[in-house]
Amino acid sequence: MKVLYYLLIQLYGLLIRMASLFSNKAKEWVHGRVGWKQKLKDALKNNSNPRIWFHCASLGEFEQGRPVLEQLRKDFPNHFILLSFFSPSGYEAKKNETIADYVCYMPLDGPRTSKAFINILNPSLVFFVKYEFWFFYGKELFRRKISFYCLSAIFRPGQIYFKPWGKFFKKILTRYTHLFVQDQSSLELLYRNSIPSVTVSGDTRFDRVLEISSREASFPLIENFCKNKVSFVAGSTWSEDEKVLAAFMQDHPEVKLVIAPHEISETRIRSIESRFKGITKRYSTLEKDVDANCNVLIIDSIGMLSLIYRYGKYTYVGGGFGKGVHNILEAAAYGKPVFFGPHHLKFKEARDLKAMGGGIGIKNGSNLSSAFELLEKEESNYQVLSSKNRKYIEDRKDTTAILMNYLSMNYINR
Repeated sequence: MKVLYYLLIQLYGLLIRMASLFSNKAKEWVHGRVGWKQKLKDALKNNSNPRIWFHCASLGEFEQGRPVLEQLRKDFPNHFILLSFFSPSGYEAKKNETIADYVCYMPLDGPRTSKAFINILNPSLVFFVKYEFWFFYGKELFRRKISFYCLSAIFRPGQIYFKPWGKFFKKILTRYTHLFVQDQSSLELLYRNSIPSVTVSGDTRFDRVLEISSREASFPLIENFCKNKVSFVAGSTWSEDEKVLAAFMQDHPEVKLVIAPHEISETRIRSIESRFKGITKRYSTLEKDVDANCNVLIIDSIGMLSLIYRYGKYTYVGGGFGKGVHNILEAAAYGKPVFFGPHHLKFKEARDLKAMGGGIGIKNGSNLSSAFELLEKEESNYQVLSSKNRKYIEDRKDTTAILMNYLSMNYINR
């Protein structure tokens, strides 16, 4: 199985290199790894401090693990911190991130690359966020007895690690020094599969979204756009989400919709503009006195979404008509009802909020209109659900503290 795994990883790399001929994202993936050995050696030159390696698949995992990374920087000021990404969407957004001493791509997993990377870096502490399970990296870290932790993981019985034919993949989990999981069911599942080095710490995203929602951020133009109107902030949307929102806006043209698409290419922005029959405006061209007939504001800038959910009486999080709903915790942290599409069952927070009533799954524009109208008629119910969402977030904070307390007792190379 190890040989098959390696061949599949190499095939993946080959396909990415082929795709780089016509895909900018694939090109970034390939070019970002060129000369990685020398770049890493140069970054570490004349630096003898202990080293921490913090790895994330992409931008979402970085935001999830960021509270831990920030605390590591405070608690281990004399350590060199390397932040790595697997995906260009993470690296390109955070390549100049100052919280780390060096930001790079993770080389593709393999027996030679993993040994070379770890040989050069020689870390004393390693953190992988959520679903980053790589066989050869884990094997090498385990062989060298390097402290190796998985953060905010969540497991389900149907995953390959727990299938009769998944023993190879389950072995990857045994390489970790300790796994910090989001819930009790994950811990019990790992225990049943003879993986005892586990702690229920919760999800570090709760710490992150609470910190963001408490910031004193102000966007006067958006505030003015939403002023004295029932407002909806829709984040991380895709085409299918926008189709639903357009149908909703036909029923409710009085609503002010702020829409922040998952991608902000010119093609995507134009697609959104053509879908909505009301007057749309781009944030980049927004003026103080916007046309009163304009009811759709398109956010064509990155890095704003988690801060602008505050302007919506209602929120909508996209992705639920595709592979899966995006980060609904960012919206719930402001104490607002959250709407999302049907593909949300794999996400614990979506199931939890839905059970409480503050998360509302919808299948089409008609569903969205009906749920919206019910909440508008019953203001007291709206307030109850909003309070529940905020309390759900607050009750699950301090995940970072649990992990750091563990480190204070088990890691001595300060």
